[in-house]
Amino acid sequence: MNKILVTISLFLALSVTAAAQRAMPQQMQKLLNAEYAISTLYVDSVNEEKLIEDAIKGMLESLDPHSSYTDAKETKELEEPLQGEFSGVGIQFNMNQDTLYVIQTIPGGPSERVGVLAGDRIIYVNDSTIAGVKMKNSDIQKRLRGKKGSQVTIKVKRPGVKELITFRITRDNIPLHSIDAQYMLDERTGYLRISRFGAKTHEEMMDALKELKKQGMTQLVMDLSDNGGGYLNAAIDMCNEFLDRGQLMVYTEGANSPRNEANANGWGDYKDLHMVVMVNQYSASAAEIFAGAMQDWDRAVIVGRRTFGKGLVQRPFKFEDGSMMRLTVARYYTPSGRCIQKPYKPGDKKAYENELLERANEGEYYCLDSIQFNDTLRYTTRLHGRTIYGGGGVMPDVYVPIDTTEYSTYYRDMSAKGIINQYVIQYVDKHRKGISKQFATLKEFDNGFVVTDEMMRDFIAMGEKDSVKFDEEKYRTSEQLLKDIIKGLIARDVYGDQSAYNVIINHRNRDLKAALDVLNDRERFDRLLREGNPEYERLVKKTKE
Repeated sequence: MNKILVTISLFLALSVTAAAQRAMPQQMQKLLNAEYAISTLYVDSVNEEKLIEDAIKGMLESLDPHSSYTDAKETKELEEPLQGEFSGVGIQFNMNQDTLYVIQTIPGGPSERVGVLAGDRIIYVNDSTIAGVKMKNSDIQKRLRGKKGSQVTIKVKRPGVKELITFRITRDNIPLHSIDAQYMLDERTGYLRISRFGAKTHEEMMDALKELKKQGMTQLVMDLSDNGGGYLNAAIDMCNEFLDRGQLMVYTEGANSPRNEANANGWGDYKDLHMVVMVNQYSASAAEIFAGAMQDWDRAVIVGRRTFGKGLVQRPFKFEDGSMMRLTVARYYTPSGRCIQKPYKPGDKKAYENELLERANEGEYYCLDSIQFNDTLRYTTRLHGRTIYGGGGVMPDVYVPIDTTEYSTYYRDMSAKGIINQYVIQYVDKHRKGISKQFATLKEFDNGFVVTDEMMRDFIAMGEKDSVKFDEEKYRTSEQLLKDIIKGLIARDVYGDQSAYNVIINHRNRDLKAALDVLNDRERFDRLLREGNPEYERLVKKTKE
């Protein structure tokens, strides 16, 4: 019998209650009979393994939006970013049309050790042509990644060198960092942007905070915008650094899962650090657990927009063939008792996926008055008893609307077609040495480099060549935004620093400006933590009326 089916049968038989076990034989036999009939009597040949996989997917799709099944390949791709490392050659690359450019090499990684440089074009990988062939990034990664200790040979074209250069690279473990940026915003304010909650996120955070503290940090902006979450334990370990002993960080509970609490041990190093946490509509899961705990204990001011609302706990069940079922077994609750999960209709995944679009259509991203609070979902914080609201996700203490004044369809099209990245790749390829020579440090580049009108004319011409028609009015609307993004991407590629883009672009980040305003106004900071946002009460009354 198919190994997957056997595994499912054993799992179901061992995991259900005694009452359910008595009813199971008939239902299980029904499933087995259906599978047997299809695999042996169907008019055409069938893939029995796919048949079972489709049956599992069908069962899960009738439940909630986050219970899911992944095959062995999908499971590996899902877990890899959270494990903190993978085995490969250690380069960051980009495809510009049909050419693979090395954007940067990982410091100390296999490619850097053999002499691969930023700006090199990879032409061959193990005698397979890469250049001039329309190939997906995933297909390229298959050729470059591999088992630690294995070798791969690449041939590169280097500007100024006539012949191809051959490198034999021994693959090694390559770290995947959770922290996108860390630097000082001013003489006392540290900035830390975390993109995911992985196996090494807590360790990375502690290293970053230690370094920022050496630079004079006495207050912190923790940026969890666009952070889709990850491992629960990573969020718990992070919460533990900021809360006092015995303070509840998060609890889970489900119909078949008893309440399970995680409490701080009191050993944290940053329990008194003044902090603002930035979130937005794409902050989810573990990011919401951290933000919710900080808010519920009046530990930090939350700034931005309402978070995604992903508060269902998935338990992984791995099968012998490497595939995995992630089954929702409980819900996450913040210390005040708020369920993070937003409402959903079982089996209607499309409506769930469109929920963020519905928020946009209703104006939630652009105007505070478009938001309505349900008075029956009123909660109070654990320390000062200020009012907060449930209903899915975490509503920030300071709401910041999205700024659309510089957005245009011209910007959208140039971005969607990849023209911005293509232009930056070509510009850096021609001017990397000159920029490095003129601006020795990122700070010098930030202060001195200017995206010129001539550069923008070349940029516009590249767009027109790729069927993006120039529109003077719409271009003027987005001109400064485009210039800032181009400058930030150039800085990232030239200086090989993940923080570089944020250093250049963050001056226009309205959420960050609001965070700094709160941190630097200690009276307002303390008032928000003790009393909450008075504007929200007005919106509750409006709802009642």
